[in-house]
Amino acid sequence: MSARTLSDKVEVAQPHADVLIVGGGEAGLGVADELRALGFAGTITMAGEEPRLPYQRPPLSKGYLSGDSDDESLELRAPEYLREQGIDVWLGRRVASVDLTDQGGSAVFDDSTSVAFDRLVLATGAVARELPVPGAELAGVHSLRSVADAALIRDALRAGGPLVVIGGGFIGLEIAATARARGLSVTVVEAAGRLLERVCAEPLSDFCLRTHRAAGIDIRLDAAVVELVGTDVGAVSGVRLADGTLLPAEVVIVGVGAVPATGIAEKAGLECRRGIVVDPAGRTTHPRVVAAGDCTEQPHPHLEGELLAIESVNNAVEQSKAAAHTLLGLDPPARGVPWFWSDQGGMKIQIAGVSHGHDGYVVREEAERITVLYFRGGTLIAADVANNPRDFMAVKRAVAERRTVDRERAGDLTRSVKDLLREGA
Repeated sequence: MSARTLSDKVEVAQPHADVLIVGGGEAGLGVADELRALGFAGTITMAGEEPRLPYQRPPLSKGYLSGDSDDESLELRAPEYLREQGIDVWLGRRVASVDLTDQGGSAVFDDSTSVAFDRLVLATGAVARELPVPGAELAGVHSLRSVADAALIRDALRAGGPLVVIGGGFIGLEIAATARARGLSVTVVEAAGRLLERVCAEPLSDFCLRTHRAAGIDIRLDAAVVELVGTDVGAVSGVRLADGTLLPAEVVIVGVGAVPATGIAEKAGLECRRGIVVDPAGRTTHPRVVAAGDCTEQPHPHLEGELLAIESVNNAVEQSKAAAHTLLGLDPPARGVPWFWSDQGGMKIQIAGVSHGHDGYVVREEAERITVLYFRGGTLIAADVANNPRDFMAVKRAVAERRTVDRERAGDLTRSVKDLLREGA
């Protein structure tokens, strides 16, 4: 499939799409797939900024960096499938603005071409948060959001120089573990007092810290970066911390979070906070516009009136199905339990449910694995699990079925989580 399926001319007659999807990732493709599965026969046009077909992003920080995955294995759908389904994919196309009307609207691209549409899907994803310190523009400083970013990082790691990862979140730790497995000297710098502070309780943070340090990764907590130091030729050579420490680095990975891409939605007058505000069915504040994926915020499952951004493949898939139903005037299917995973070297972290809003937790730790069970009002709402897929599956199923565990007995390691759930039922 060519990089442009629209005419190369700057000015063209305005084409039309029954459904225009802005964004070429998992969420956008998910809407297109679901529309066809539901029998929608109208025209579907999907416009993505990257010059390639939709692909998987989770392997970018793991298998793709290690060389276990190649470009072809990343593809979500083959070109033949997209043609058979009548999904018109425009590659390397950036939508600059959207004009909404009661009947739909039109989208203007950065080359001044435009497309009229009846219904619009915003699946614009998120962009890497920038590091606001001097030297962030130096050669050898990378962030990871796309396969192009991952290819640059993979090539940089082959040089074997010392690596500094700024940010102790999932992406940073995945890259650090992958690089360490390749034999590189790796330092992780985290401004907070513990790893994964935004997403999990302290016991899992401590477990991760011990695991990565045992693998030979130098982890600095409560460490603020104030400057990236460069050579005379403009390449990064070190990371300076607030206490004056200078860490040598030939490669620096900036993993300080992501920001939902809401620019188009904001210009169009849709309600946006941190992300595009949607309801459980993917509806925005315009009746002909839905949104899905990392660009959105949705109602919190436990805290009434609050919104929550969920950055995961599972969420993108679930939201895309709901959004497709909404576009066709159908009731969306029931949402499953949110889940997430992160492979960090030999450690596999799995999360079932949403722990944010919990009022307590119980820790089950033994040998090389840990499970943290989260409760709210005496009800099991989520679990963080490392190296224990049985606990993950048991909790995921239980949360879906609204079964719980006696909190007073939840820490009894003589009983499996599955047995405790059965007894609680």
